[in-house]
Amino acid sequence: MKKLKKDTPIERIWNGIFVENPVFVLVLGMCPTLATTTSAMNGIGMGLSTTVVLALSNLLISLLRKIIPERMRMPAYIVVIASFVTMVDFLMEGFTPDLYKVLGIYIPLIVVNCIIMGRAEAYAGKKPVVASFFDGLGMGLGFTLALFLLGSVREIVGAGTWLGMQITPSGYVPVNIFVLAPGAFLVCGFLVAIMNKLKIGAGRRPKSEWDPTEKICGDCYSCMKFDVCDKKPEDTETTAQTIARAKGTVAEAVAPAAAKSAAAAKSGEKEAES
Repeated sequence: MKKLKKDTPIERIWNGIFVENPVFVLVLGMCPTLATTTSAMNGIGMGLSTTVVLALSNLLISLLRKIIPERMRMPAYIVVIASFVTMVDFLMEGFTPDLYKVLGIYIPLIVVNCIIMGRAEAYAGKKPVVASFFDGLGMGLGFTLALFLLGSVREIVGAGTWLGMQITPSGYVPVNIFVLAPGAFLVCGFLVAIMNKLKIGAGRRPKSEWDPTEKICGDCYSCMKFDVCDKKPEDTETTAQTIARAKGTVAEAVAPAAAKSAAAAKSGEKEAES
């Protein structure tokens, strides 16, 4: 996939969904993730409510980033996030009362969700408004997708339904453990493993292309990532060549000083003899 320009809306959304998915990659917000995903619908409800808070709080925090004093940064973030959570809480209670009752205390607890506070501190407090809004939107969509997948697997295997519809044969016996806490950990572990496999596969290059571990330029070796510099293989040196050149440079720099010291020592000996 072509590398996206940093901090653009598409790059921020893709970053939240795949590159830095808050559940499958960063492993954040696991309490609501494991507790509310007994069904796909619950996962969608929890994910979308968190997405609204993420996007709007990032937007407002980015707008106020130059006004909020440094020492009041964290309290200000909490006030902004809590305000949006209260709005979402009231709206869900009024328009989706059944879902509101199922999610219960986890809606108010969005205030202390480390995903929201983390994005406010790491991104929205330092970046422009548009990029911050789409960063929150991308992270929220990634969180929603993770909860939806987790809830779908648990609901299908543990209850034989999906979004409330019966989709398994009449003779299917649900595996009830999947709608309990152990099933949440088990399914989450499998999905994290699948995401790791996809990310590792996406980072690999065909054998016909340049292997960055074979030839290095000296500055990018510690990164060990692809596409970190624009240099071509023929423009780089092997590790042995780099070390040899460095040794040669040091030797050239030391040689004049050594010769000068030797000459001074000889002249000192001659003066001592005379």
